[in-house]
Amino acid sequence: MTQEARTRIKICGLTREQDVDAAVAAGADALGFVLYARSPRAVTPQRAAELAARLPPFVTPVLLFVNEAPAVVQQALAIAPGAIAQFHGDETPEQCWQASGQGRYRFMRAARIPLGEAGAAFDLVHYAALFSRAHAILLDAQVEGYGGGGKAFDWSHLPHAVDAHLVLSGGLTPASVGDGLRALRTLRAGAKSLSVDVSSGVEASKGIKDAGKIREFIAAVRAADASA
Repeated sequence: MTQEARTRIKICGLTREQDVDAAVAAGADALGFVLYARSPRAVTPQRAAELAARLPPFVTPVLLFVNEAPAVVQQALAIAPGAIAQFHGDETPEQCWQASGQGRYRFMRAARIPLGEAGAAFDLVHYAALFSRAHAILLDAQVEGYGGGGKAFDWSHLPHAVDAHLVLSGGLTPASVGDGLRALRTLRAGAKSLSVDVSSGVEASKGIKDAGKIREFIAAVRAADASA
């Protein structure tokens, strides 16, 4: 497996110390904490900072926001050293830039892709160009609310060339992530890198992770990498 083929893995929606520790032990590259009060996986900025403090070097904390005020975003990022932001609501490019402290903090932008045939009309190339200041574009399914619905969009609708770091999300499980990676690798010409993000697919219940499923998910990603 080449360094270029290695897929980075983010486990999202963590709320408990034991789940953080299990994800780190299994080999996750990044852990996500949801700072959106309406989510069943929500934590406060202070709780996110406590959990992020458990992370060893080179495992990145990611704080997920939905239509949050820039001052709140920056305050949360400031108390979780090394964290990057993930904007998952209706934020415009300028709002993302302002909330990130005009580049002081790195950020990802979620692209919410419609389910079914409607997904074919989503212009990901244009979207990535609009959010060119984002460190990565996270590909998620458009569901009621803002993510975490465990739904997968139709990967075949993705364009053949996107000039961005791409993070595949939306309904991934240990059983499906390999297929998702293989599908994206046939379409990823021009993409800078490919990562995956999982939440509901490694849960025992909402906000409560299953250590066994986390290990299975990461093993499935590494198996897909080895066959790339």
